[in-house]
Amino acid sequence: MKTDVKKLTLLAMFAAVAYIVMFVGRIPISTVDFLKYDPKDVVIVICGFTAGPLAALAVTVVVALIEMVTVSSTGVIGFFMNVISTAAFACTASFVYKKKHTLSGAAGGLALGGVAMVAVMLAWNYLVTPLYMNVTREQLAAMLIPVFLPFNALKASINIAITLIIYKPVSRVLKHIGTPSGEQPHKGSYNKAVLVVAALLLVTSILVVLAMKGII
Repeated sequence: MKTDVKKLTLLAMFAAVAYIVMFVGRIPISTVDFLKYDPKDVVIVICGFTAGPLAALAVTVVVALIEMVTVSSTGVIGFFMNVISTAAFACTASFVYKKKHTLSGAAGGLALGGVAMVAVMLAWNYLVTPLYMNVTREQLAAMLIPVFLPFNALKASINIAITLIIYKPVSRVLKHIGTPSGEQPHKGSYNKAVLVVAALLLVTSILVVLAMKGII
């Protein structure tokens, strides 16, 4: 019973943090108004690394539901798309990490989760987005490559980079307070190399966003 209460408390904490960073960190990175980046997927994938893919799915649904009734303008459809997008990324990554509980497993899971999110969202944008954009499916299909593909690819890249940068210190804090921890300790240049690659990926993604917005 004590373990169940502790896990529920942990999931509630992750859900609260995910909602807060979504609320304060929404950034438009596309010409389409409702396509905004927020870092909640980073929090939720760390939840998945810590407590498993089912925990990530539960937090995904809770946060998307709260988002729907507070800040979203896309209603039930937006809720559904939020769940699909975050679950494709966070649950895929945390499932791989659960099978291979190492830094390379985390990196590989994040990469696979990013690919899964991009592929899944292209399919669901084609199927669902015309319902609230008031466009035909043919018109929407013409937007998939120039609009939705770069948006989801940038979103996945930023999520992967931030997660790789912050997960190790976050996992240390979680371990210190007595929660199930993520990766095993690693030594040597591999950790540094991963951090350098993650930083380059993040900087590149930010520069691409700035270029798309006409700032640079």
